[in-house]
Amino acid sequence: MGINLTLVGQLVTFTLFVLFTMKFVWPPLTAAMDERVKRIADGLAAAEKGQEAQADAEKQVEAAMLEARTEASDLVAHAQKRGNDMVSEAKEAAVAEGERMLEAARAQIDQETNAAREQLRSQVAVLAIAGAEKILVREIDPASHEQMLNDLAGRL
Repeated sequence: MGINLTLVGQLVTFTLFVLFTMKFVWPPLTAAMDERVKRIADGLAAAEKGQEAQADAEKQVEAAMLEARTEASDLVAHAQKRGNDMVSEAKEAAVAEGERMLEAARAQIDQETNAAREQLRSQVAVLAIAGAEKILVREIDPASHEQMLNDLAGRL
């Protein structure tokens, strides 16, 4: 078997094809593949940064939620304290009003008691005078009789 011209032609054609491919076709293909690799790497890095940002955002949200819960519990505690204070103030005001009303009632009772005593004294004095007049009409004159009854009323 000998090397003939066809085989040499095929060898030259294949070599030219390989050189042409290496010179004009292969560089754009490798550049496109390198660019794609770079875009994929950038996408993966961006995805990783996105995941980190999401994790940071979740931490911030969790911290904000904790702060909001704390603030809400503080507000509830403050409202409960203010409510308790208002109830205590109302109780104190009611007790003070009750005591004031009780003192007013006692003062009124004292006034009415004193008025009733004075009325009874005057009635007793009138009755005593009437009785004494009937008994002593002839023995005592009216002026001294009046003076004696006023002294008697003063003692009562």
